[in-house]
Amino acid sequence: MMQFLAKAGLAAMLAAGTLAGTVAPAAAQFSIIIGDQDRDPPRDYRRPPPPPGFGRRPRGCDPRLAEDLARDWGFRRPRVVDITPRRVIVQGWTRRGPDEMSFANVRGCPALRR
Repeated sequence: MMQFLAKAGLAAMLAAGTLAGTVAPAAAQFSIIIGDQDRDPPRDYRRPPPPPGFGRRPRGCDPRLAEDLARDWGFRRPRVVDITPRRVIVQGWTRRGPDEMSFANVRGCPALRR
């Protein structure tokens, strides 16, 4: 009779351990939802931030200013042909024919060479 009670107690402990192992993960997945779960989040009615550099003047030589300065130096139909980090190169026509002029790529477009 003692062996029967020992075996029954061991079987009861195994069954309780198996049930406890399956109940814990199920309890971890339990959640309470109040209201409609398919609703979108509230809209943000604030204005989006301005893009970087907004409101600041561009650094360097403006190509239109370089063309205007070349026109002041006597060039006809000036056009910007190349912009590098250091120079802005403008080509156009003078009394002698086609010519080229370089400006520094800083604010104000100072002339480098003609």
